[in-house]
Amino acid sequence: MELASPHLFVYGSLRSGFNHPAYAYISKYFTFKAEAVVKGKLYQLPDYPAAIPTDEELFIKGELYEMIEPAESSWAFAQLDEYEGVKPEDGSIPFYNRVLTKIYFNNQNLQAWVYWYNQSVEAGVYIESGDLLAYLQQK
Repeated sequence: MELASPHLFVYGSLRSGFNHPAYAYISKYFTFKAEAVVKGKLYQLPDYPAAIPTDEELFIKGELYEMIEPAESSWAFAQLDEYEGVKPEDGSIPFYNRVLTKIYFNNQNLQAWVYWYNQSVEAGVYIESGDLLAYLQQK
């Protein structure tokens, strides 16, 4: 079963520059399409990044990917949903929600899946640049 979009936007540990083990998964099922941005606010929590959507003209920098084999999209996204804590087993509030969102790249836009943080960002540091990689390199 195919999902509504074969595209994925990543802004945190799933970006290529992090060399996170989960990126190996991304590169197996997705192909890099472009550097991109999405309207949102980005925070660094103690253990991971958190993005929340906004209608303001604030942007988060990340990478846009496309499924290599769209017929595998439901399975591939289910694995990412598990990694992102979309459906917690104990019935608690999910850490992230996967939502179709407008992504901007190369003077174009399209709908891609984004993992938006679903809990409080009060404990986080707001990343004004919207670029987690640059923020962490400056620390």
